[in-house]
Amino acid sequence: MLISFDRINEVLQKNNIHITGAFHIGAHECEELGFYHQLGIESTNVIWIDALPHKVREAQHRGIQNVFHAVITDKDNDKVSFHVSNNGQSSSVLEFGTHLQEHPQVSYIDTMIQKSTTIRSFIELNHIDIKQHNFWNFDIQGAELMALKGAGDIIHTASAIYLEVNEKELYKGCGLINDLDVFMASYNFTRVLTEMTIHGWGDALYVRTDKV
Repeated sequence: MLISFDRINEVLQKNNIHITGAFHIGAHECEELGFYHQLGIESTNVIWIDALPHKVREAQHRGIQNVFHAVITDKDNDKVSFHVSNNGQSSSVLEFGTHLQEHPQVSYIDTMIQKSTTIRSFIELNHIDIKQHNFWNFDIQGAELMALKGAGDIIHTASAIYLEVNEKELYKGCGLINDLDVFMASYNFTRVLTEMTIHGWGDALYVRTDKV
C-alpha cells in the first residue's frame, strides 16, 4: 500500500469512520494483514480473495483465515483468460498496455482460463455478512472498476474503499482514475487521499460522502 497507515487512520478518525472488518480482493501474499491489525481488525474479520489458486493455497498453509479463490469482474460465469505475470503481482484479467513500457522487466508467462464471478454472487455463495467488512481494498491490476460494477448497491455497505488507480492505461481497457471518481460519486463516495507513482499508477482512498 502506497498510502501510509497514519494518513489513512487520520482520515478515518476525522470522519468518525469505525472499521469493523476488511474485504480484500487481490490477496497476493496477504501482506496487508499487519495494516489491518493496526486498524484494530481481527484476522478473522478479513476476507481475502485471489485469482491465483497457488497463492490461495500458500496463504492457507500459512494459517491465514478466510482466503478464497475467485476471479472477480462485472460478470458471472464469464470464461476469462487470466494472465499470469512473472512477478505474480502484475497478473490480471486484462492485457498489458503501457505496463510494457513502464515495467519492461515484467511479462506474462502463462494464461489460465477461469470463470468469473461478481462481488454480489461471491458474497451470496459464501454466505458472507458484508456489512461486517466495511473497509474494501482492491488491488487487481486495472480491473478495480469492473469489480465495483459487479457489486451494485452492495457498495453502500462500505465506509471506505482503497483502490489501485491508473492515470495511464497500464492495462488495456482499464478504468482510469477519473472514471473511478465518476463511478464512486454515483454511490456517494469521494476520493480523499491519492498517492501516484512516476509510472502512472498509484493508490487512492475513497470514503462515503456523508462521512466527509
